Amino acid sequence: MPECFDRVYSSTGAAMTATARFDLKLKKDEKDLFSRAAALMGTTTAGFVRAAAKEKARALLEQETRVSMSVRDFAKFNAALDQAFTPNKALKDALKSARRSVHRA
Repeated sequence: MPECFDRVYSSTGAAMTATARFDLKLKKDEKDLFSRAAALMGTTTAGFVRAAAKEKARALLEQETRVSMSVRDFAKFNAALDQAFTPNKALKDALKSARRSVHRA
């Protein structure tokens, strides 16, 4: 299958070459909604959908990869990190089991 090259313009107006393709089927009312919003933004429907999807993906990934905690919990977390590590019984048992079943070549 031949590669598809589209000219994509960043928010600064710089041209970029897009080589990956993503097809999406929409209901007519969804396409109309996106087209109207794109026109208000002065961009194409594809450009609008691309930017909106990228923004949503970045926000979701940031939300799911960042740990937030209260000041009190952060202090407790830091204190726990400063303590010497002592394995509990479950971890000791798991290590014994692994040593019995894992054989190195």
